[in-house]
Amino acid sequence: MSHNSKSNFLPFILIFVVILGCLLLNPIAIAKADSPSTTYEQRVIHSPDGIGKYYMGREIAKVMGYTGAGWLERASREQQEQPSKIVSVLNLKPDDIVADIGAGTGYLSFRIAPLLTTGKVLAVDVQPEMLEIIELFKQEKNITNVEPVLATLTDPNLPFESVDLALMVDAYHELEYPQEVMQKIVKALKPGGRVVLVEYRGENPFITIKRLHKMTQKQVRKEMQAVGLVWRETKNLLPQQHLIIFEKPDSSKSLTR
Repeated sequence: MSHNSKSNFLPFILIFVVILGCLLLNPIAIAKADSPSTTYEQRVIHSPDGIGKYYMGREIAKVMGYTGAGWLERASREQQEQPSKIVSVLNLKPDDIVADIGAGTGYLSFRIAPLLTTGKVLAVDVQPEMLEIIELFKQEKNITNVEPVLATLTDPNLPFESVDLALMVDAYHELEYPQEVMQKIVKALKPGGRVVLVEYRGENPFITIKRLHKMTQKQVRKEMQAVGLVWRETKNLLPQQHLIIFEKPDSSKSLTR
């Protein structure tokens, strides 16, 4: 090998030595950077209705944006889904603080608010455009106890132990960071507080909703158990959806037993 050929290899040798030195000096940091998340799995090949991100074996669905607001407010919704039945089984107290997570246009928020004579609804959404619609409806309906809350993808921005009930209607399956959001919701719940999830029944292939926008009760219960919530009841009173009730354990009660 000529002197010139050896010279050409020197830069590559120096780069290799630098990389090797970094690995030897900081192997843990490199391993962390290269290791996949233990919570989520990203797949290149996935459903066109999902984001390619998987949580506990379930692909997360794409979010329905604010351009779909009209579908949430459609005149046929009561006939098709009977959301008034959801409100009727929540067993709300007049002073309850209810967080409507993924509130959208506030369809459920404005049906719950009149029952909370001394309480309020926190209408939580990540889309500012949806919150603007809620503000518009507040003025039109003259309802003052619905409070829009701008969330982030990982945080619903709710105060610690301030919420009696967290309601999610056809919203949970779209959360990009379901574990982080649910952990924050659990912290925001008062001891003994409830989480109510309404999801299209994934067990039924004849329900004409895209597969990723449905969930089985088994999957819902598995994901809620992972954040420490206790299943209490599943109601199948709706035409196409599960209504699944969970509770945050009250540690003070267990200590007094």
